[in-house]
Amino acid sequence: MTVGRSLILLMVVVLSLLNCIYCFKPLFVFDGKSITHRVITQRAVLRKTAEVCRDIAASEGRDFSLTIDDSLTAGMVQRACSSGDTSASLLSSAIFQTSITDMYLNNAAVDVVFSVSEVHHFDDETFLGGRDIITAGVSAVKASVKLGKFVAGRLTLGQVFHTLQDFYSHSNWVELGNKAPYSTLIKPDQPLENLADINTPTCRNCTGESCENNLRPDLLQQGLLTSGYFNLFSSEKPPGKCSHGGFFDRTSRRDPVGGINKDDVGSSHGPLHQEAADLAVDATMELLEDIRVAVGDKNFLRLMGLSQSSVLCFVIDTTGSMSDDIAEAKRISFEIIDSKRGTQQETSAYILVPFNDPDFGPLIMTTDADIFKDSINKLSASGGGDIPELSLSGLQLALTAAPPSSEIFVFTDAPAKDSYLKSTITALIESTKSVVTFMLTDVLASRRRRRGAQRSTSRSLSQSDAQLYQDLARASGGQAIEVTKSDLSIATAVIADSSASAVVTVFQIVRNPGIPDNFTFTVDGSLRKVTLYITGASMTFNLTSPTGVSQSSSQTTGPLASLIKAGNLRRLSLSTDNQTGSWQISINSNSPYSIKVIGQSSVSFVFYLVEAYEGAHGDFALKEGRPISGGNASLLVSVTGSDTVKVSEITLFDTSGTMEINGSLQSMGSGNFLVTFSGVPAGDFMVQLKGEDSNSTSRSTPSSFQRQASTQIKTSSIFVTSQMNTTSVEPGSTVSVPFTVGSVNDSSAGTFTVQANNDRSYNSTSPSSLTVGAGSGGTADGTVTLIVPSTAASGTDVTLTITVENAAATDVNYAVLRFSVVAKVTDVARPVCQVASTSTSCPSSSSLCASSQWEFIANVTDGINGTGIDSITVRQGNGTLNTSTVSGPGGENITVVTYSASCCSQTVELSVVDNVGNVGMCVGRARESTTAAPVTTAATTTTSTGGLPLSLSHCLWISVGISLLWK
Repeated sequence: MTVGRSLILLMVVVLSLLNCIYCFKPLFVFDGKSITHRVITQRAVLRKTAEVCRDIAASEGRDFSLTIDDSLTAGMVQRACSSGDTSASLLSSAIFQTSITDMYLNNAAVDVVFSVSEVHHFDDETFLGGRDIITAGVSAVKASVKLGKFVAGRLTLGQVFHTLQDFYSHSNWVELGNKAPYSTLIKPDQPLENLADINTPTCRNCTGESCENNLRPDLLQQGLLTSGYFNLFSSEKPPGKCSHGGFFDRTSRRDPVGGINKDDVGSSHGPLHQEAADLAVDATMELLEDIRVAVGDKNFLRLMGLSQSSVLCFVIDTTGSMSDDIAEAKRISFEIIDSKRGTQQETSAYILVPFNDPDFGPLIMTTDADIFKDSINKLSASGGGDIPELSLSGLQLALTAAPPSSEIFVFTDAPAKDSYLKSTITALIESTKSVVTFMLTDVLASRRRRRGAQRSTSRSLSQSDAQLYQDLARASGGQAIEVTKSDLSIATAVIADSSASAVVTVFQIVRNPGIPDNFTFTVDGSLRKVTLYITGASMTFNLTSPTGVSQSSSQTTGPLASLIKAGNLRRLSLSTDNQTGSWQISINSNSPYSIKVIGQSSVSFVFYLVEAYEGAHGDFALKEGRPISGGNASLLVSVTGSDTVKVSEITLFDTSGTMEINGSLQSMGSGNFLVTFSGVPAGDFMVQLKGEDSNSTSRSTPSSFQRQASTQIKTSSIFVTSQMNTTSVEPGSTVSVPFTVGSVNDSSAGTFTVQANNDRSYNSTSPSSLTVGAGSGGTADGTVTLIVPSTAASGTDVTLTITVENAAATDVNYAVLRFSVVAKVTDVARPVCQVASTSTSCPSSSSLCASSQWEFIANVTDGINGTGIDSITVRQGNGTLNTSTVSGPGGENITVVTYSASCCSQTVELSVVDNVGNVGMCVGRARESTTAAPVTTAATTTTSTGGLPLSLSHCLWISVGISLLWK
């Protein structure tokens, strides 16, 4: 091994050792007692999501029967949050679990990307810097949500969680006797108080192995806040200061020796680990509540990823020959929208990306079905001078905008003019695990009218042109469906199939080149509406049920399924849901073909590629890019939808079906598994899970089941590493992203082709190639420089994809980086609420409350230098809220709030949010007065049921008090 390579591996080991002792453990522990960042994050997200659903149910007069505690699972919360009767419908928690996993994996990534940053871990008494990390991150999350960029907001939120949670492990907040979170950490307008200064000694030496009493008594008596110093290489620290502690902390060997961290039960202050973890959960929930109030309940649930349905995403060619295709896209989308509107299966979001040449976009993403309908109605087919179109550029926009694991449909009859983006699109498919299906019309012959021309230009979308789309469909687990325009309405049945709830892939395989073969798949009792897709040219097939009944390809309506044909697609819908067991399908064809079996079931799984970090405690982090050929590969697998599933095997099998690799399973609890594959060779692989499910009242024995991931896992002999040292940048800034490429084979010196593309089309520069020379350690370095326009909206998300290809164009690997554009927030003050007037009209008798109203008027401002009031909503109360805007004496805008309610509801809580997400609560109460108040206005009388006026001395006056409560 060369010296350069040795230095790289040494740095990896150093950083991995640092990861193991620097915080709450990121993902996994094996002592059975310690709490990780993963568990803290999941508990907080599940509990807060459940609380929001509980409050929504209460406001709608619905029951909410779920105990909110640390035993919650994604499935439990998903079911409880469902607004309708779930007994007859299928619910999948896979999307919700994916969102939670994204958050805790990005939480864990802080230990890799910011491993030596004190402020990201509240080490070295960096309380101001640590709070800045939190509050800037929260501002970025709120800006992302405001633009509907929930995925970007989720990734930033995970990183913010890490820093916030570390505070309770690394500081002495717990040792000071605090039982509640330090709320000032999420409130930048409040001062951090009682901080130990640099000259204040904070610790004394530990006694032997015990560090239980190493904090100085005077520090505790004064209530001063401190945190431990940490350094992997030097023992230097200010005199008398506490250390983080642990074997790798060099400062802990210098007086005062020892440490104060509570990262796990074996840490310096390990006996307080559980208390610190509990506070970290509470603090995470408090931060989530702040975001909830700022963005509203519906957007908060979208941010958490709580969805009962997938998105509807169309990428549509709008050139002259596409009028029939556009009309069919309208028809099928309107049919889906209208059939699901107002139901639990209503589509969660709608995405539309038009493309032609020379334009693509703009991307339209909305949760409003009528906006989507209006947008697709406005599409028209025109132009198209030359034949190829910018189909991949449009697809790139959709892949980066859609949530992970979305299904995207591309309509076109033209080759890709931007075929150079193939490696970028493949990287995005693998990174997002989205499924792409191409609707290719008139592949063998089509006609496109030139703009302004009176004659048509003939052209053929050849099979070589279609091969690009077939390759991308195969990589994603989608299909390349080739039909005539007249048969397109038959083929779009697959779009309706995908829009159903809880769709899972049971089996999928591709044969290229095609050979006759037999395939088996298992149908379990939880599956409904099982559907088979077979794509390919001339072929025959035979389907056989577990009971031995067969149906041939010549039978459109047979004993097992109904069959429809359109172009190269054959769609079989099984006639019954109760034929469980092993099915067989025999294909007779020498042409390339694919088989895909789907169904509806709550039982599903999600997976992530992770990589191990060696060290004293060992852990894993999310791996970006492809695993290395010949090396080990690790997956984090989460099974959703059943608490009674027993997983027996998780395998990688080659997409050609010639090779299968069994994984070594290690259960992490709650349906999570760490799966390790040894010596994965070069190839394209699919992840398949098999097991048994005993969750059935009709079966005495468990039912075998299988599920398969759609997206392929490909190995590579190239490695690409790149990390951004920030998750957000300001408009008008220049971003430099360094990256390193190389080959796992030290002797493979050569030139690598480099592409760097971003989905915002921001101007950028990067090397077009890098040469790895002999003696360079097998690596070469490059930098992508990207210029963010000053006009970029705050909250814009940017995806940068770096792909690297070998000289022979036979091997590719990539790095996908995501960041947000966030304008610097200078307005950190919360809005101010002042009472203008109150009413005193409520009767003393509760029996009369329904016939009386009380009212208050308040003036809400954000100050002269503030960003302005964005929203005022009723958090508690059953009255009516009205607002108007006037100009104040100093030129500031004043929002006049008028709230009126029945005297039966004598409390109101308003949330006031400014344009950058600063949140305040304005609380008003009607309170009784036992003495008559002086009369300063016209006399008021109340008429009793007998019609006789009551004197003031016989009335119990009720005054309305408005208090301002900032939370």
